[in-house]
Amino acid sequence: MPISGDQLLAVLAALASPQRLRIIAALKSDGRNYVSQLAREVGISRPLLHLHLQKLEEAGLVTSQLELSGDGKALNYFEVADFDFELTPSAIVKAARSLAASSTRSQPMKGVHDV
Repeated sequence: MPISGDQLLAVLAALASPQRLRIIAALKSDGRNYVSQLAREVGISRPLLHLHLQKLEEAGLVTSQLELSGDGKALNYFEVADFDFELTPSAIVKAARSLAASSTRSQPMKGVHDV
């Protein structure tokens, strides 16, 4: 099933960060991991990692599962979701046709000011 326009925008936005690419690479290379360990591996703070993981999870690129450790601590484990997207001009045309009305309105670009 082809990806919808809104899904494509979410995926592209989620992947538009070097930190998020490193997170996906770490999870794919080392397998599922909990937040504290993953934060140490990618070299960022846990709060920042949580923000990145939330964006990746919303885009369907990672999944999470809350588990209890042997000593009763709650650990949130993340792993890479099984995704496969084809990004071609034809796929973009199909995705654009399915954009939600709120996605098709012109939005000012962030950081661009009138001169």
